[in-house]
Amino acid sequence: MMLRQPTFRRFAMGPLLGATLATLTFLGPLPAGARGVAAAQADAGLPVASSLEGNYLAGRFAGSISDYRASADYFASALLDAPDDKFLLERALSLYIAAGELTEVRAFAERLRDVNSDSPIAALTIGLDDFQSGRWTEAIASFEQAKSGPLLTLAVEILSAWAEQGAGKTDEALARLAKLDGEKWYLFFRHYHAGLIASVAGRNDVAAAELKAALALDDGPVSVIDAATRAFARNRDHDAAKATIDKALASAPGHPLLKELAATLASGYRPAARVRTVNEGAAEILSGLGTAVVREETNDFGVIFLQLALALDPNEDMTRVTLAENFERLNRPDDAIAILDKVSRRSPLRRNADIMIAFDYNALDRVDEARATLKRVIRQNPKDKEALNGLGNILRTRKMFAEAADAYTRTLRAIGAEPQTEDWQVFYNRGIAYERTNRWPEAEADFKKALELRPDQPLVLNYLGYSWVDKGINLKEGVALIEKAVTLAPTDGYIVDSLGWAHYKLGEYDVAVDELERAVSLMPSDPTINDHLGDAYWQVGRRLEACFQWNHAKASKPEPADLAKIEAKIANGLVETDTGKAAAKVAEPTPAQATP
Repeated sequence: MMLRQPTFRRFAMGPLLGATLATLTFLGPLPAGARGVAAAQADAGLPVASSLEGNYLAGRFAGSISDYRASADYFASALLDAPDDKFLLERALSLYIAAGELTEVRAFAERLRDVNSDSPIAALTIGLDDFQSGRWTEAIASFEQAKSGPLLTLAVEILSAWAEQGAGKTDEALARLAKLDGEKWYLFFRHYHAGLIASVAGRNDVAAAELKAALALDDGPVSVIDAATRAFARNRDHDAAKATIDKALASAPGHPLLKELAATLASGYRPAARVRTVNEGAAEILSGLGTAVVREETNDFGVIFLQLALALDPNEDMTRVTLAENFERLNRPDDAIAILDKVSRRSPLRRNADIMIAFDYNALDRVDEARATLKRVIRQNPKDKEALNGLGNILRTRKMFAEAADAYTRTLRAIGAEPQTEDWQVFYNRGIAYERTNRWPEAEADFKKALELRPDQPLVLNYLGYSWVDKGINLKEGVALIEKAVTLAPTDGYIVDSLGWAHYKLGEYDVAVDELERAVSLMPSDPTINDHLGDAYWQVGRRLEACFQWNHAKASKPEPADLAKIEAKIANGLVETDTGKAAAKVAEPTPAQATP
Protein backbone atom coordinates (compact mmCIF):
# COMPACT_ATOMS: atom_id res chain seq x y z
CA MET A 1 0.00 0.00 0.00
CA MET A 2 1.30 3.44 -0.91
CA LEU A 3 1.84 5.73 2.07
CA ARG A 4 0.78 9.20 1.05
CA GLN A 5 2.27 12.39 2.38
CA PRO A 6 1.06 15.95 1.66
CA THR A 7 0.52 16.44 -2.05
CA PHE A 8 1.35 19.77 -3.63
CA ARG A 9 -0.92 19.28 -6.65
CA ARG A 10 -3.92 20.29 -4.60
CA PHE A 11 -2.24 23.66 -4.13
CA ALA A 12 -1.26 24.01 -7.81
CA MET A 13 2.41 23.83 -6.98
CA GLY A 14 3.71 21.73 -9.90
CA PRO A 15 5.43 24.42 -12.04
CA LEU A 16 6.49 26.34 -8.94
CA LEU A 17 8.21 23.29 -7.50
CA GLY A 18 10.28 22.85 -10.65
CA ALA A 19 11.26 26.50 -10.58
CA THR A 20 12.17 26.27 -6.92
CA LEU A 21 14.41 23.28 -7.46
CA ALA A 22 16.18 25.08 -10.26
CA THR A 23 17.28 27.78 -7.82
CA LEU A 24 19.21 25.32 -5.67
CA THR A 25 22.80 25.28 -6.75
CA PHE A 26 23.43 21.81 -5.43
CA LEU A 27 20.81 20.18 -7.65
CA GLY A 28 20.76 18.97 -11.24
CA PRO A 29 21.90 15.59 -12.56
CA LEU A 30 23.92 14.36 -9.60
CA PRO A 31 26.84 12.14 -10.62
CA ALA A 32 27.83 8.94 -8.85
CA GLY A 33 30.76 6.53 -8.97
CA ALA A 34 32.87 3.89 -7.29
CA ARG A 35 34.49 3.43 -3.92
CA GLY A 36 37.69 5.39 -4.45
CA VAL A 37 39.76 2.23 -4.30
CA ALA A 38 40.65 0.80 -7.69
CA ALA A 39 39.88 -2.81 -6.78
CA ALA A 40 36.48 -1.88 -5.37
CA GLN A 41 35.69 0.11 -8.49
CA ALA A 42 36.54 -2.82 -10.73
CA ASP A 43 34.59 -5.29 -8.59
CA ALA A 44 31.53 -3.05 -8.80
CA GLY A 45 31.77 -2.94 -12.59
CA LEU A 46 32.50 0.79 -12.48
CA PRO A 47 35.35 2.73 -14.08
CA VAL A 48 38.69 2.87 -12.31
CA ALA A 49 39.74 6.51 -12.05
CA SER A 50 43.11 7.96 -11.02
CA SER A 51 42.94 11.59 -12.15
CA LEU A 52 40.78 14.64 -11.56
CA GLU A 53 39.15 14.31 -14.96
CA GLY A 54 38.74 10.56 -14.60
CA ASN A 55 37.07 10.83 -11.22
CA TYR A 56 34.77 13.56 -12.47
CA LEU A 57 33.69 11.59 -15.55
CA ALA A 58 33.34 8.39 -13.55
CA GLY A 59 31.19 10.26 -11.09
CA ARG A 60 28.89 11.45 -13.84
CA PHE A 61 28.66 7.95 -15.28
CA ALA A 62 27.73 6.43 -11.95
CA GLY A 63 25.21 9.22 -11.49
CA SER A 64 23.27 7.84 -14.42
CA ILE A 65 22.67 4.65 -12.41
CA SER A 66 21.95 6.50 -9.14
CA ASP A 67 24.81 4.92 -7.21
CA TYR A 68 25.03 7.72 -4.67
CA ARG A 69 27.73 6.26 -2.45
CA ALA A 70 30.02 5.48 -5.33
CA SER A 71 29.31 8.92 -6.77
CA ALA A 72 30.30 10.65 -3.57
CA ASP A 73 33.54 8.65 -3.37
CA TYR A 74 34.51 9.60 -6.91
CA PHE A 75 33.95 13.29 -6.25
CA ALA A 76 35.73 13.06 -2.92
CA SER A 77 38.68 11.51 -4.79
CA ALA A 78 38.56 14.36 -7.29
CA LEU A 79 38.84 16.80 -4.39
CA LEU A 80 42.32 15.45 -3.65
CA ASP A 81 43.42 17.25 -6.82
CA ALA A 82 41.17 20.30 -6.39
CA PRO A 83 40.45 20.68 -2.65
CA ASP A 84 38.73 24.07 -2.93
CA ASP A 85 36.51 23.39 -5.94
CA LYS A 86 32.98 24.53 -5.02
CA PHE A 87 31.31 22.27 -7.56
CA LEU A 88 33.10 19.12 -6.37
CA LEU A 89 32.47 19.94 -2.71
CA GLU A 90 28.75 20.46 -3.30
CA ARG A 91 28.51 17.23 -5.27
CA ALA A 92 30.38 15.19 -2.67
CA LEU A 93 28.37 16.63 0.21
CA SER A 94 24.99 16.19 -1.50
CA LEU A 95 25.77 12.67 -2.65
CA TYR A 96 27.02 11.45 0.72
CA ILE A 97 23.76 12.71 2.24
CA ALA A 98 21.71 11.04 -0.52
CA ALA A 99 23.58 7.79 0.19
CA GLY A 100 22.80 8.07 3.90
CA GLU A 101 26.50 8.36 4.76
CA LEU A 102 26.31 11.26 7.23
CA THR A 103 29.31 10.70 9.52
CA GLU A 104 31.64 13.15 7.81
CA VAL A 105 29.19 15.52 6.15
CA ARG A 106 29.74 18.38 8.59
CA ALA A 107 33.40 18.49 7.60
CA PHE A 108 32.45 18.68 3.92
CA ALA A 109 29.82 21.34 4.70
CA GLU A 110 32.31 23.52 6.59
CA ARG A 111 34.85 23.25 3.77
CA LEU A 112 32.14 24.20 1.31
CA ARG A 113 30.99 27.14 3.44
CA ASP A 114 34.57 28.40 3.58
CA VAL A 115 34.75 28.61 -0.23
CA ASN A 116 31.08 29.44 -0.85
CA SER A 117 29.34 31.20 2.00
CA ASP A 118 26.06 31.28 0.02
CA SER A 119 25.72 27.50 -0.34
CA PRO A 120 22.23 26.42 0.90
CA ILE A 121 23.22 22.77 1.32
CA ALA A 122 26.23 23.71 3.47
CA ALA A 123 24.12 25.96 5.72
CA LEU A 124 21.34 23.37 6.02
CA THR A 125 23.77 20.58 6.88
CA ILE A 126 25.57 22.61 9.53
CA GLY A 127 22.28 23.85 10.96
CA LEU A 128 20.93 20.31 11.33
CA ASP A 129 24.13 19.17 13.00
CA ASP A 130 23.82 22.02 15.51
CA PHE A 131 20.14 21.16 15.95
CA GLN A 132 20.92 17.56 16.85
CA SER A 133 23.51 18.75 19.34
CA GLY A 134 21.08 21.13 21.02
CA ARG A 135 22.88 24.28 19.84
CA TRP A 136 19.59 26.01 19.10
CA THR A 137 20.83 29.57 18.50
CA GLU A 138 23.58 28.41 16.15
CA ALA A 139 21.11 26.16 14.31
CA ILE A 140 18.67 29.02 13.69
CA ALA A 141 21.48 31.23 12.42
CA SER A 142 22.59 28.57 9.94
CA PHE A 143 19.02 27.90 8.81
CA GLU A 144 18.67 31.61 8.01
CA GLN A 145 21.59 31.23 5.58
CA ALA A 146 19.98 28.21 3.91
CA LYS A 147 16.96 30.07 2.51
CA SER A 148 16.81 29.67 -1.26
CA GLY A 149 13.45 29.70 -2.97
CA PRO A 150 10.01 28.86 -1.54
CA LEU A 151 10.69 25.21 -0.71
CA LEU A 152 13.85 25.65 1.34
CA THR A 153 12.49 28.82 2.91
CA LEU A 154 9.50 26.87 4.19
CA ALA A 155 11.71 24.03 5.44
CA VAL A 156 14.17 26.17 7.36
CA GLU A 157 11.48 28.41 8.88
CA ILE A 158 9.74 25.35 10.30
CA LEU A 159 13.07 23.87 11.39
CA SER A 160 13.81 27.16 13.15
CA ALA A 161 10.45 26.97 14.94
CA TRP A 162 11.37 23.48 16.14
CA ALA A 163 14.75 24.82 17.32
CA GLU A 164 12.93 27.48 19.35
CA GLN A 165 10.76 24.76 20.86
CA GLY A 166 13.95 22.87 21.66
CA ALA A 167 15.12 25.93 23.56
CA GLY A 168 11.86 25.93 25.51
CA LYS A 169 10.45 28.94 23.64
CA THR A 170 7.04 27.61 22.64
CA ASP A 171 5.44 31.03 22.27
CA GLU A 172 8.24 32.20 19.98
CA ALA A 173 7.98 28.99 17.94
CA LEU A 174 4.24 29.38 17.43
CA ALA A 175 4.63 33.08 16.68
CA ARG A 176 7.23 32.28 13.99
CA LEU A 177 4.84 29.87 12.35
CA ALA A 178 1.95 32.33 12.60
CA LYS A 179 4.00 34.85 10.59
CA LEU A 180 4.94 32.27 7.94
CA ASP A 181 3.72 33.76 4.69
CA GLY A 182 4.28 32.85 1.09
CA GLU A 183 2.84 30.23 -1.22
CA LYS A 184 -0.71 28.95 -0.77
CA TRP A 185 0.52 25.54 0.28
CA TYR A 186 2.49 27.08 3.17
CA LEU A 187 -0.75 27.28 5.13
CA PHE A 188 -1.10 23.53 5.47
CA PHE A 189 2.42 23.11 6.87
CA ARG A 190 1.98 26.15 9.12
CA HIS A 191 -1.08 24.68 10.82
CA TYR A 192 0.31 21.14 10.85
CA HIS A 193 3.58 22.01 12.57
CA ALA A 194 1.94 24.48 14.92
CA GLY A 195 -0.25 21.59 16.04
CA LEU A 196 2.75 19.28 16.47
CA ILE A 197 4.73 21.88 18.43
CA ALA A 198 1.75 22.61 20.68
CA SER A 199 1.37 18.88 21.28
CA VAL A 200 5.03 18.51 22.27
CA ALA A 201 4.57 21.48 24.62
CA GLY A 202 1.51 19.88 26.22
CA ARG A 203 -0.93 22.47 24.88
CA ASN A 204 -3.56 19.98 23.81
CA ASP A 205 -6.30 22.52 23.01
CA VAL A 206 -4.04 24.43 20.65
CA ALA A 207 -2.74 21.22 19.11
CA ALA A 208 -6.24 19.95 18.36
CA ALA A 209 -7.33 23.27 16.85
CA GLU A 210 -4.27 23.62 14.61
CA LEU A 211 -4.38 20.02 13.40
CA LYS A 212 -8.09 20.36 12.69
CA ALA A 213 -7.23 23.36 10.49
CA ALA A 214 -4.52 21.35 8.69
CA LEU A 215 -6.96 18.48 8.18
CA ALA A 216 -9.48 20.88 6.64
CA LEU A 217 -6.87 21.92 4.06
CA ASP A 218 -5.78 18.38 3.14
CA ASP A 219 -7.29 15.29 4.73
CA GLY A 220 -5.43 12.80 2.56
CA PRO A 221 -1.95 12.46 4.06
CA VAL A 222 -1.52 9.64 6.56
CA SER A 223 0.63 11.89 8.74
CA VAL A 224 -2.05 14.54 9.32
CA ILE A 225 -4.80 11.93 9.81
CA ASP A 226 -2.64 10.18 12.40
CA ALA A 227 -1.59 13.37 14.19
CA ALA A 228 -5.07 14.90 14.23
CA THR A 229 -6.79 11.72 15.43
CA ARG A 230 -4.29 11.37 18.27
CA ALA A 231 -4.63 15.04 19.21
CA PHE A 232 -8.43 14.82 19.30
CA ALA A 233 -8.30 11.73 21.50
CA ARG A 234 -5.71 13.27 23.83
CA ASN A 235 -7.94 16.34 24.09
CA ARG A 236 -10.81 14.00 25.04
CA ASP A 237 -12.77 14.76 21.87
CA HIS A 238 -13.43 11.10 21.19
CA ASP A 239 -16.19 11.76 18.67
CA ALA A 240 -13.86 13.82 16.48
CA ALA A 241 -11.12 11.19 16.80
CA LYS A 242 -13.47 8.37 15.80
CA ALA A 243 -14.98 10.34 12.92
CA THR A 244 -11.53 11.17 11.56
CA ILE A 245 -10.17 7.62 11.68
CA ASP A 246 -13.41 6.08 10.39
CA LYS A 247 -13.41 8.39 7.37
CA ALA A 248 -9.79 7.54 6.64
CA LEU A 249 -10.34 3.79 6.93
CA ALA A 250 -13.35 4.01 4.62
CA SER A 251 -11.04 5.14 1.81
CA ALA A 252 -8.00 3.08 2.85
CA PRO A 253 -9.37 0.11 4.83
CA GLY A 254 -6.16 -1.89 4.83
CA HIS A 255 -3.70 0.80 5.82
CA PRO A 256 -1.55 -0.69 8.61
CA LEU A 257 -0.89 2.53 10.53
CA LEU A 258 -4.52 3.59 10.46
CA LYS A 259 -5.68 0.12 11.49
CA GLU A 260 -3.30 0.11 14.44
CA LEU A 261 -4.48 3.57 15.54
CA ALA A 262 -8.14 2.53 15.23
CA ALA A 263 -7.43 -0.52 17.41
CA THR A 264 -5.78 1.70 20.03
CA LEU A 265 -8.83 3.96 20.13
CA ALA A 266 -11.21 1.01 20.31
CA SER A 267 -9.29 -0.41 23.27
CA GLY A 268 -9.91 2.73 25.27
CA TYR A 269 -6.23 3.56 25.63
CA ARG A 270 -5.11 7.16 25.24
CA PRO A 271 -2.82 7.23 22.20
CA ALA A 272 0.59 8.83 22.33
CA ALA A 273 1.14 12.01 20.35
CA ARG A 274 2.43 11.48 16.83
CA VAL A 275 5.48 13.66 17.56
CA ARG A 276 7.01 13.58 21.04
CA THR A 277 10.41 15.25 20.58
CA VAL A 278 11.79 18.20 18.65
CA ASN A 279 13.94 15.84 16.58
CA GLU A 280 10.85 13.94 15.49
CA GLY A 281 9.11 17.21 14.64
CA ALA A 282 12.02 18.50 12.56
CA ALA A 283 12.20 15.16 10.80
CA GLU A 284 8.50 15.48 9.95
CA ILE A 285 8.95 18.58 7.77
CA LEU A 286 11.97 17.10 5.98
CA SER A 287 10.12 13.83 5.40
CA GLY A 288 6.93 15.54 4.24
CA LEU A 289 8.69 17.77 1.72
CA GLY A 290 11.07 15.00 0.63
CA THR A 291 8.18 12.65 -0.01
CA ALA A 292 6.33 15.24 -2.06
CA VAL A 293 9.42 15.93 -4.16
CA VAL A 294 10.37 12.31 -4.93
CA ARG A 295 6.80 11.53 -6.00
CA GLU A 296 6.44 14.53 -8.27
CA GLU A 297 9.95 15.20 -9.60
CA THR A 298 12.79 13.01 -10.83
CA ASN A 299 15.78 14.41 -8.98
CA ASP A 300 17.83 13.75 -5.87
CA PHE A 301 16.71 16.67 -3.74
CA GLY A 302 13.86 14.64 -2.24
CA VAL A 303 16.26 11.80 -1.40
CA ILE A 304 18.49 14.26 0.45
CA PHE A 305 15.56 15.49 2.55
CA LEU A 306 14.43 11.94 3.32
CA GLN A 307 17.91 10.87 4.42
CA LEU A 308 18.22 13.95 6.63
CA ALA A 309 14.81 13.14 8.13
CA LEU A 310 15.99 9.63 9.01
CA ALA A 311 19.13 11.06 10.59
CA LEU A 312 16.91 13.11 12.92
CA ASP A 313 14.39 10.33 13.55
CA PRO A 314 15.82 6.88 12.74
CA ASN A 315 12.61 5.18 13.94
CA GLU A 316 10.28 6.76 11.38
CA ASP A 317 9.45 3.77 9.19
CA MET A 318 7.09 5.70 6.90
CA THR A 319 10.06 7.76 5.74
CA ARG A 320 12.11 4.62 5.31
CA VAL A 321 9.45 2.95 3.13
CA THR A 322 9.09 6.09 0.99
CA LEU A 323 12.86 6.23 0.49
CA ALA A 324 12.89 2.57 -0.52
CA GLU A 325 10.07 3.18 -3.00
CA ASN A 326 12.17 5.88 -4.59
CA PHE A 327 15.17 3.57 -4.94
CA GLU A 328 12.89 1.03 -6.59
CA ARG A 329 11.83 3.69 -9.12
CA LEU A 330 15.52 4.37 -9.73
CA ASN A 331 16.03 0.66 -10.46
CA ARG A 332 18.17 0.21 -7.34
CA PRO A 333 16.49 -2.80 -5.70
CA ASP A 334 19.60 -3.69 -3.70
CA ASP A 335 19.57 -0.23 -2.08
CA ALA A 336 15.83 -0.56 -1.42
CA ILE A 337 16.37 -3.89 0.36
CA ALA A 338 19.10 -2.40 2.56
CA ILE A 339 16.71 0.36 3.64
CA LEU A 340 13.68 -1.89 4.14
CA ASP A 341 15.66 -4.35 6.24
CA LYS A 342 15.86 -1.59 8.86
CA VAL A 343 12.09 -1.33 9.29
CA SER A 344 11.36 -2.48 12.83
CA ARG A 345 10.07 -6.02 13.23
CA ARG A 346 7.42 -4.57 15.55
CA SER A 347 6.32 -1.91 13.09
CA PRO A 348 2.88 -2.24 11.47
CA LEU A 349 4.73 -1.46 8.22
CA ARG A 350 6.98 -4.51 8.50
CA ARG A 351 4.61 -6.70 6.49
CA ASN A 352 4.52 -4.08 3.70
CA ALA A 353 8.30 -3.86 3.82
CA ASP A 354 8.67 -7.63 3.46
CA ILE A 355 6.39 -7.70 0.41
CA MET A 356 8.46 -4.93 -1.16
CA ILE A 357 11.67 -6.81 -0.31
CA ALA A 358 10.33 -9.91 -2.04
CA PHE A 359 9.74 -8.01 -5.28
CA ASP A 360 13.16 -6.38 -4.98
CA TYR A 361 14.74 -9.83 -4.67
CA ASN A 362 12.80 -10.86 -7.76
CA ALA A 363 14.13 -7.82 -9.63
CA LEU A 364 17.63 -9.02 -8.71
CA ASP A 365 16.80 -12.54 -10.01
CA ARG A 366 17.07 -13.90 -6.47
CA VAL A 367 13.84 -15.84 -6.86
CA ASP A 368 14.36 -18.29 -4.02
CA GLU A 369 14.80 -15.44 -1.56
CA ALA A 370 11.77 -13.65 -2.99
CA ARG A 371 9.63 -16.74 -2.58
CA ALA A 372 10.94 -17.44 0.93
CA THR A 373 10.23 -13.85 2.02
CA LEU A 374 6.63 -13.98 0.82
CA LYS A 375 6.09 -17.39 2.38
CA ARG A 376 7.17 -15.97 5.74
CA VAL A 377 4.54 -13.25 5.37
CA ILE A 378 1.92 -15.83 4.42
CA ARG A 379 2.78 -18.03 7.41
CA GLN A 380 1.97 -15.09 9.66
CA ASN A 381 -1.38 -14.61 7.88
CA PRO A 382 -2.44 -17.44 5.54
CA LYS A 383 -5.21 -15.20 4.17
CA ASP A 384 -2.96 -12.30 3.18
CA LYS A 385 -4.33 -11.66 -0.31
CA GLU A 386 -1.59 -9.27 -1.36
CA ALA A 387 1.23 -11.61 -0.34
CA LEU A 388 -0.45 -14.64 -1.94
CA ASN A 389 -1.15 -12.78 -5.16
CA GLY A 390 2.39 -11.38 -5.19
CA LEU A 391 3.79 -14.89 -4.84
CA GLY A 392 1.64 -16.02 -7.75
CA ASN A 393 2.81 -13.12 -9.91
CA ILE A 394 6.48 -13.82 -9.24
CA LEU A 395 6.09 -17.52 -9.97
CA ARG A 396 4.08 -16.84 -13.14
CA THR A 397 6.60 -14.39 -14.55
CA ARG A 398 9.29 -16.97 -13.82
CA LYS A 399 7.25 -19.53 -15.80
CA MET A 400 6.66 -21.68 -12.71
CA PHE A 401 3.05 -22.02 -13.78
CA ALA A 402 1.89 -24.96 -11.67
CA GLU A 403 3.07 -23.31 -8.44
CA ALA A 404 1.65 -19.98 -9.61
CA ALA A 405 -1.78 -21.54 -10.17
CA ASP A 406 -1.73 -22.90 -6.62
CA ALA A 407 -0.81 -19.46 -5.21
CA TYR A 408 -3.66 -17.82 -7.16
CA THR A 409 -6.09 -20.47 -5.93
CA ARG A 410 -5.12 -19.65 -2.35
CA THR A 411 -5.53 -15.96 -3.19
CA LEU A 412 -9.07 -16.55 -4.41
CA ARG A 413 -9.90 -18.55 -1.30
CA ALA A 414 -8.77 -15.58 0.77
CA ILE A 415 -10.90 -13.25 -1.37
CA GLY A 416 -13.96 -15.37 -0.69
CA ALA A 417 -17.19 -16.15 -2.48
CA GLU A 418 -17.88 -12.60 -3.64
CA PRO A 419 -14.91 -11.32 -5.65
CA GLN A 420 -14.86 -7.62 -6.49
CA THR A 421 -14.25 -5.93 -9.82
CA GLU A 422 -10.54 -5.49 -9.10
CA ASP A 423 -10.15 -9.23 -8.56
CA TRP A 424 -10.47 -9.89 -12.31
CA GLN A 425 -6.70 -9.95 -12.56
CA VAL A 426 -6.34 -12.89 -10.17
CA PHE A 427 -8.69 -14.98 -12.32
CA TYR A 428 -6.91 -13.81 -15.47
CA ASN A 429 -3.46 -14.67 -14.12
CA ARG A 430 -4.60 -18.06 -12.86
CA GLY A 431 -6.14 -18.66 -16.28
CA ILE A 432 -2.75 -18.04 -17.87
CA ALA A 433 -1.10 -20.45 -15.42
CA TYR A 434 -3.74 -23.10 -16.17
CA GLU A 435 -3.43 -22.60 -19.93
CA ARG A 436 0.35 -22.95 -19.77
CA THR A 437 0.01 -26.23 -17.87
CA ASN A 438 -2.50 -27.67 -20.38
CA ARG A 439 -5.52 -27.28 -18.12
CA TRP A 440 -7.66 -25.56 -20.70
CA PRO A 441 -11.15 -26.12 -19.22
CA GLU A 442 -10.07 -24.49 -15.94
CA ALA A 443 -8.27 -21.71 -17.85
CA GLU A 444 -11.31 -20.96 -19.99
CA ALA A 445 -13.53 -20.78 -16.91
CA ASP A 446 -11.15 -18.31 -15.26
CA PHE A 447 -10.99 -16.10 -18.36
CA LYS A 448 -14.79 -16.03 -18.53
CA LYS A 449 -14.99 -15.15 -14.84
CA ALA A 450 -12.47 -12.34 -15.34
CA LEU A 451 -14.67 -10.98 -18.15
CA GLU A 452 -17.71 -11.26 -15.94
CA LEU A 453 -15.97 -8.96 -13.46
CA ARG A 454 -14.47 -6.67 -16.14
CA PRO A 455 -16.32 -7.15 -19.47
CA ASP A 456 -14.15 -4.65 -21.36
CA GLN A 457 -10.71 -5.76 -20.17
CA PRO A 458 -8.61 -5.95 -23.36
CA LEU A 459 -5.99 -8.35 -21.96
CA VAL A 460 -8.61 -10.94 -21.11
CA LEU A 461 -10.53 -10.45 -24.37
CA ASN A 462 -7.30 -10.94 -26.28
CA TYR A 463 -6.11 -14.02 -24.39
CA LEU A 464 -9.42 -15.86 -24.51
CA GLY A 465 -10.13 -14.90 -28.12
CA TYR A 466 -6.75 -15.95 -29.39
CA SER A 467 -6.82 -19.19 -27.41
CA TRP A 468 -10.11 -20.13 -29.09
CA VAL A 469 -8.70 -19.36 -32.54
CA ASP A 470 -5.47 -21.21 -31.81
CA LYS A 471 -7.43 -24.29 -30.73
CA GLY A 472 -9.75 -24.12 -33.73
CA ILE A 473 -12.87 -23.60 -31.61
CA ASN A 474 -15.35 -20.72 -31.45
CA LEU A 475 -13.50 -19.12 -34.35
CA LYS A 476 -15.98 -16.35 -35.11
CA GLU A 477 -16.40 -15.46 -31.44
CA GLY A 478 -12.64 -15.59 -30.88
CA VAL A 479 -11.84 -13.12 -33.67
CA ALA A 480 -14.64 -10.86 -32.41
CA LEU A 481 -13.11 -10.82 -28.93
CA ILE A 482 -9.68 -9.91 -30.31
CA GLU A 483 -11.15 -7.19 -32.52
CA LYS A 484 -12.90 -5.74 -29.49
CA ALA A 485 -9.61 -5.85 -27.57
CA VAL A 486 -7.87 -3.96 -30.41
CA THR A 487 -10.63 -1.34 -30.37
CA LEU A 488 -10.13 -0.87 -26.63
CA ALA A 489 -6.30 -0.89 -26.82
CA PRO A 490 -5.37 0.17 -30.37
CA THR A 491 -1.76 1.01 -29.48
CA ASP A 492 -0.99 -2.28 -27.73
CA GLY A 493 1.33 -4.04 -30.14
CA TYR A 494 0.83 -7.45 -28.55
CA ILE A 495 -2.95 -7.30 -28.95
CA VAL A 496 -2.71 -6.06 -32.56
CA ASP A 497 -0.26 -8.92 -33.17
CA SER A 498 -2.84 -11.37 -31.83
CA LEU A 499 -5.41 -10.13 -34.33
CA GLY A 500 -2.93 -10.46 -37.19
CA TRP A 501 -1.84 -13.91 -36.08
CA ALA A 502 -5.45 -15.03 -35.69
CA HIS A 503 -6.08 -14.11 -39.34
CA TYR A 504 -2.88 -15.95 -40.23
CA LYS A 505 -4.04 -19.09 -38.43
CA LEU A 506 -7.30 -18.87 -40.38
CA GLY A 507 -5.37 -18.68 -43.65
CA GLU A 508 -6.35 -15.04 -44.27
CA TYR A 509 -2.80 -14.01 -45.09
CA ASP A 510 -3.41 -10.64 -46.78
CA VAL A 511 -5.38 -9.40 -43.77
CA ALA A 512 -2.74 -10.89 -41.50
CA VAL A 513 0.01 -8.88 -43.24
CA ASP A 514 -1.87 -5.60 -42.74
CA GLU A 515 -2.43 -6.20 -39.03
CA LEU A 516 1.05 -7.56 -38.37
CA GLU A 517 2.67 -4.60 -40.14
CA ARG A 518 0.71 -2.35 -37.79
CA ALA A 519 1.85 -4.43 -34.81
CA VAL A 520 5.50 -4.14 -35.88
CA SER A 521 5.14 -0.37 -36.24
CA LEU A 522 3.94 -0.28 -32.62
CA MET A 523 6.64 -2.62 -31.27
CA PRO A 524 9.48 -2.69 -33.84
CA SER A 525 11.93 -4.57 -31.61
CA ASP A 526 9.73 -7.44 -30.46
CA PRO A 527 11.10 -10.76 -31.80
CA THR A 528 7.76 -12.62 -31.82
CA ILE A 529 5.88 -9.94 -33.76
CA ASN A 530 8.69 -9.66 -36.34
CA ASP A 531 8.72 -13.46 -36.66
CA HIS A 532 4.97 -13.50 -37.25
CA LEU A 533 5.22 -10.80 -39.93
CA GLY A 534 7.96 -12.79 -41.65
CA ASP A 535 5.70 -15.84 -41.79
CA ALA A 536 2.85 -13.76 -43.23
CA TYR A 537 5.13 -12.20 -45.88
CA TRP A 538 6.26 -15.67 -46.90
CA GLN A 539 2.70 -16.84 -47.37
CA VAL A 540 1.85 -13.94 -49.71
CA GLY A 541 4.99 -14.47 -51.77
CA ARG A 542 7.10 -11.64 -50.35
CA ARG A 543 10.05 -13.95 -49.68
CA LEU A 544 12.87 -11.38 -49.39
CA GLU A 545 10.86 -9.32 -46.93
CA ALA A 546 10.09 -12.49 -44.99
CA CYS A 547 13.78 -13.27 -44.60
CA PHE A 548 14.46 -9.68 -43.55
CA GLN A 549 11.81 -9.91 -40.80
CA TRP A 550 13.12 -13.26 -39.57
CA ASN A 551 16.65 -11.87 -39.41
CA HIS A 552 15.33 -8.87 -37.49
CA ALA A 553 13.52 -11.24 -35.13
CA LYS A 554 16.74 -13.21 -34.63
CA ALA A 555 18.65 -10.03 -33.80
CA SER A 556 15.99 -9.02 -31.26
CA LYS A 557 17.01 -11.72 -28.77
CA PRO A 558 14.15 -14.23 -28.90
CA GLU A 559 13.76 -17.12 -26.46
CA PRO A 560 16.21 -20.00 -27.17
CA ALA A 561 13.44 -22.34 -28.38
CA ASP A 562 12.10 -19.66 -30.72
CA LEU A 563 15.59 -18.83 -31.96
CA ALA A 564 16.08 -22.36 -33.33
CA LYS A 565 12.80 -22.15 -35.27
CA ILE A 566 13.64 -18.70 -36.64
CA GLU A 567 17.08 -19.85 -37.80
CA ALA A 568 15.48 -22.85 -39.52
CA LYS A 569 13.12 -20.54 -41.40
CA ILE A 570 15.98 -18.24 -42.43
CA ALA A 571 17.83 -21.25 -43.84
CA ASN A 572 14.95 -23.13 -45.42
CA GLY A 573 11.79 -21.02 -45.48
CA LEU A 574 8.34 -22.37 -44.66
CA VAL A 575 6.69 -25.56 -45.88
CA GLU A 576 3.10 -26.73 -45.51
CA THR A 577 2.30 -29.37 -42.89
CA ASP A 578 -0.36 -32.01 -43.36
CA THR A 579 -2.88 -29.68 -41.72
CA GLY A 580 -2.13 -26.94 -44.22
CA LYS A 581 -0.50 -24.64 -41.65
CA ALA A 582 2.92 -23.14 -42.20
CA ALA A 583 5.84 -24.64 -40.31
CA ALA A 584 9.60 -24.35 -40.35
CA LYS A 585 11.43 -26.94 -42.39
CA VAL A 586 14.23 -28.10 -40.10
CA ALA A 587 17.12 -29.50 -42.15
CA GLU A 588 19.62 -32.01 -40.89
CA PRO A 589 22.87 -30.19 -40.06
CA THR A 590 25.61 -30.45 -42.63
CA PRO A 591 29.08 -31.41 -41.43
CA ALA A 592 29.98 -27.72 -41.39
CA GLN A 593 26.98 -26.97 -39.18
CA ALA A 594 27.32 -29.93 -36.83
CA THR A 595 28.47 -29.26 -33.30
CA PRO A 596 31.70 -31.10 -32.44
